[in-house]
Amino acid sequence: MREILAVCLLILIGASAPQRIDLSGRTVIEAASTLKTGEFVWVPELAPTGPTLLIVNIDTQRAILFRNGVPIAASTLSTGRSGYDTPTGVFTILQKHVQHYSRKYDNAPMPYMQRLTWRGVALHAGQLPGYPASHGCIRLPKEFARLLYGVTKLGMTVVVTRFPAALKETDELPLSRQLSPVGDIAKAPFQWHPEHAGAGMASVIVSVADQRALVLRDGKVIGSSPIRVGGPQEGTSAYVLHRWDKDGPDWLKLQLEGQVQGGVEGDGDEASRFQVPDGFRQAVISVLRPGSIVVVTPEPLRFGNAGAPVTVIEDEPPSPN
Repeated sequence: MREILAVCLLILIGASAPQRIDLSGRTVIEAASTLKTGEFVWVPELAPTGPTLLIVNIDTQRAILFRNGVPIAASTLSTGRSGYDTPTGVFTILQKHVQHYSRKYDNAPMPYMQRLTWRGVALHAGQLPGYPASHGCIRLPKEFARLLYGVTKLGMTVVVTRFPAALKETDELPLSRQLSPVGDIAKAPFQWHPEHAGAGMASVIVSVADQRALVLRDGKVIGSSPIRVGGPQEGTSAYVLHRWDKDGPDWLKLQLEGQVQGGVEGDGDEASRFQVPDGFRQAVISVLRPGSIVVVTPEPLRFGNAGAPVTVIEDEPPSPN
């Protein structure tokens, strides 16, 4: 009984304690790795306007929010426990409710709910014990969930992935430069339908496992292409396009380092690893602009944890049948 009372007291104390912390001279990326359970940082003034993208890290139980390609927030979270694994993949926000109650789990409250799949996976405020504990949803600190709700829109991209370590900021150059063709990849067929979405910010998701790249805009897939990726991919990397002038693109690589001998070694020529059809490369260049993000992950986008099926960009609600 004492143990139960102690746990309840800790929950009550945690619920009333301040959860938002200051950067104290650090970047959002640096602060993310030091957050304690229930804590978050929120500095929207770093990028007051622009499209947003959320990257959720299952292994570190962290989320990083980008706006116009700049990290503006980070938070601790709690994803699905064993048997209810949160699926990995690329999702969009399909539905938003400030006050929502689960039809699947005893009318459980889900404040500031933002639905990612029609099968029950969503972002929402919830209890954070410091480890995966949900039925598949992504629980967030209540104040962070409220703030996040206020800056997102239907169709915003959310990438859920796994990687074992924290983000590190380094300067690298990703996919957009001219590459030397290998085999038949330069002439390989690809899909390109920019008319499927408006003129919003484009993002690119590259799956090393699938050897495929997807281009997203306004929550829609506007392009898909085979891609050859040379060398190992240790964890997931996010590349942010800062500017593009007469000298070419200027990127910031947010590398998610592996845990082998202190991390991944970069060779300073990241683009040489990627081979894509010539026409696809030109099409991607035509839609990229400052703030665009390229995410490279070693994981398949077609399958989630333990082989659970994942839908990449799920637009339509399930049939009533």
